[in-house]
Amino acid sequence: MKRQKILSWKCRDRVLEVGTRPLIMGILNVTPDSFSDGGNFFDRNSAVEHGLQMVRDGADILDVGGESTRPGAAEVSADDEAARVVPVIEALSKQTHAVISVDTWKASIARRAIDAGARIINDVSALTHDADMPRVVMESGAGVVLMHMQGTPRTMQQAPHYDDVVTDVSRYLQTRVQTLEAMGVHRESLAVDPGIGFGKTVEHNVSLLANLASLASLQRPVVVGLSRKSFLGKLTGCEVSERLAPSLAGLVYGVLHGAHVMRVHDVKESCQAVAVAVRLMESRLCGRC
Repeated sequence: MKRQKILSWKCRDRVLEVGTRPLIMGILNVTPDSFSDGGNFFDRNSAVEHGLQMVRDGADILDVGGESTRPGAAEVSADDEAARVVPVIEALSKQTHAVISVDTWKASIARRAIDAGARIINDVSALTHDADMPRVVMESGAGVVLMHMQGTPRTMQQAPHYDDVVTDVSRYLQTRVQTLEAMGVHRESLAVDPGIGFGKTVEHNVSLLANLASLASLQRPVVVGLSRKSFLGKLTGCEVSERLAPSLAGLVYGVLHGAHVMRVHDVKESCQAVAVAVRLMESRLCGRC
């Protein structure tokens, strides 16, 4: 395993240097129906406290979402989504220096979240769902996570198919980076995400994780979200509440094979796992010096 190239990820007034160590993005779902923790932090106060606890546990980024993207999920109105996420982002931005991300594919939500203090837009459609989203990015200078998804949350798990999932996903993300650059979005604002579980079978997910290095040619930060996902349950037989160990196994593999940012539910345990993985990796690389 080679040393990762240091990349700058520009997120409005903050620049994250990725590659020196993996960053942890804590998942904060302000929803009643997310697959793993739906309803647990639906109340504003409990959501804010959970976000602050994740920062205390070591989260570098807080990813706040108000619309579930689990398979089969229906869309939420912009008014409902804004009512869920904007007050939480506003409160967190006043109480922590952690970078705040908004998990949305709606430009109107992204604008309001940025005004409230968000610095990253995490868009599962890679800025294709809402034609106004690239303009929001250019005007705000926000960082972006471009994720690959086949279909929509409502349809994505209906017989997903690829000629070669690794090649297809890599080419899609490369095309999105190039297209957005041509539109005027700064390359340094962009990160990429292979979209584990978003229009993929178990074997598709395994192949993407096993070949994360294929995304290195994009020379952009690689974000990976596999925490508690259903393919881990299918591999192990574990229910959602029992998927910490499988999630950490995937996290460590991702960190050792090219992931720059890991999107997780269990921040404290993930930070502990990353600390051990990084120490072992550094020791091995130093031995080759």
